Amino acid sequence: MNMKKTILLSMYWGWTALAAAQPQTVCHQDGTVTFQYKNDQAKEVLVDVQFAGRNPMKRDAQTGMWTVTLGPAAPDMYPYCFIVDGVSVMDAENNQYFPNEGFKNSLLEIPNPQGALPHDIRPVPHGTMEYIHYYSQSLGATNQAVVYLPPRYRENPQKKYPVFYLISGTTDTEEVYYKVGRVNYILDNLLAEGKAEEMIVVLPYGNPYKLLVGSPATNQPQTQFGRDVFSLDLTEDLMPYVEQHYRTINDADHRAIGGFSRGGNQGLSNGLRHLDKFSYLCSYSSFTSTDIPNVYDNAAETNAKIHLFWLGVGTDDFLYGNARDYMEFLDKKGIRSVKEYTHDKFGHTWMNAKYFLSKTLPLLFRPQAAEEAMKNAQPALAATGEEPQFTAGVMARLFPKPIISPEYKTDGIVFRFKAPDASKVSLVAEPFAESLIMERDDDGIWQVEVKEHIHDTFTYYYTVDGTPVADPQNMYLAPSQGFKPSICQHPASAYHFAMMGAEVAHGTVAYDLNKGVATYIPAQVGKNKPISIQLLPGKNDTMESWFKVGGADAIADLLIAQKRCKPCILTTGSVKGAKVLRADDYKTWEERRKALEAVLSQSEGKR
Repeated sequence: MNMKKTILLSMYWGWTALAAAQPQTVCHQDGTVTFQYKNDQAKEVLVDVQFAGRNPMKRDAQTGMWTVTLGPAAPDMYPYCFIVDGVSVMDAENNQYFPNEGFKNSLLEIPNPQGALPHDIRPVPHGTMEYIHYYSQSLGATNQAVVYLPPRYRENPQKKYPVFYLISGTTDTEEVYYKVGRVNYILDNLLAEGKAEEMIVVLPYGNPYKLLVGSPATNQPQTQFGRDVFSLDLTEDLMPYVEQHYRTINDADHRAIGGFSRGGNQGLSNGLRHLDKFSYLCSYSSFTSTDIPNVYDNAAETNAKIHLFWLGVGTDDFLYGNARDYMEFLDKKGIRSVKEYTHDKFGHTWMNAKYFLSKTLPLLFRPQAAEEAMKNAQPALAATGEEPQFTAGVMARLFPKPIISPEYKTDGIVFRFKAPDASKVSLVAEPFAESLIMERDDDGIWQVEVKEHIHDTFTYYYTVDGTPVADPQNMYLAPSQGFKPSICQHPASAYHFAMMGAEVAHGTVAYDLNKGVATYIPAQVGKNKPISIQLLPGKNDTMESWFKVGGADAIADLLIAQKRCKPCILTTGSVKGAKVLRADDYKTWEERRKALEAVLSQSEGKR
């Protein structure tokens, strides 16, 4: 049996046919991986993968193929990218990618020939992932989150569920615990085996400051917790929204909170400050403040309120010293906690985050199992004096001052890209027939400003000495098959979620992982059955494209709020008698949006 696993198929270089089909990266049965990359312009190519670091690739003079075989590595998921003449590039052949505010990596899956991994996508019933938008009074703008609903959520409309609020780390988006942490698939598998309770999982966006236009903190990692915008939004906006729109059990015994890295800090900080709301606390590769009033100095009362206090960290994590110190602090205060250490998952990584999830999900909302784990908990590992500590210097090294791109101005948009050694950098944007040449400053930052189409939403990318690259500073990436350009949307755009006020009610976009269908459901359906509109993705699109690039849900939300159309269902699935919009019938996303707006406006007259 051939145990090689081809990662993913197809490629899309955008609108200018920049290259021929790329080769595929291949995993072998022995755990080694052959990375392959085709680029005739490149002078030097390296592959940067989490299990092996940066390694040079060798070019075959006859085929022009850059290749290297690395490993073996343990079966797991690993971020990787190619470094082409000093510039980081995603693997255009791989549809799996790491959502992030900054870096853009692809995801490699090394399968386990001996058996299934906790995060594998198995043939079991899958839950639904719903993307929500809600107006946040704390933020003064519309915020976003992702919600996991268990496979049988729709079968019994009377059943209510416990909720786990799970927060990603610094620079991560709300999608990371779904697309990298695979919480949904881990939980699907546990539910199929009867090893976990059915629950709703809410994935908040951990850095809402980035949604504040013009905020000084817009492009800086959040480091303060407690009465910060995230914490206020969580308890005063997101939780009320979830409890109003989903069937939840609303008491501390049925709420859990946790997260990875910064998200672990946010989770513990908010959980410990609100023990009337949360009784299950999980920290993955993190720690939190030792100065939270009425918690640490009241051990008996605190212990009585917590069913599970679970802390995990790798001994090779750069946060290990801080996390170990926090564990020891809890022991000295008499606060009970479960402690888990790893030694072989490359430190501060999502391999650890997934592993910790697989350990904690079976304990959530199972008081007896949680109590058994707490009783058997061991004290913190003894200090050696050599533990790494997270300092301001480490923070500055990990998170240098960012380049702002795109920078939205009143009368234009500035695009920037850092490539000190490049000879030529151009902006390729959907509305412009020709690429725009960028100019380099003394710091090696290339820049160009556009003043046309600034209120349109469009896809774009850079070409760096002929190599296409998504904007590493832009968290919004088109989920296309093959090459994935960035998405530009000016805050003054008509269909920009963040700028929609409290008067606009938002529907949800549900991704059915069993059928591979995306469906928009309006906030209020009304008495009559809503009409359905089928949105067919283009040849290089995915089921996400009509919503993440096309903004179909934002268009529907706004037109419904303005009473320019009736509530309707938008779906990529087949619906008998539905009006069909084919993406490939239009050249640009702007044309597709106008076509959808016209169809939605026509629906008002059909009632």
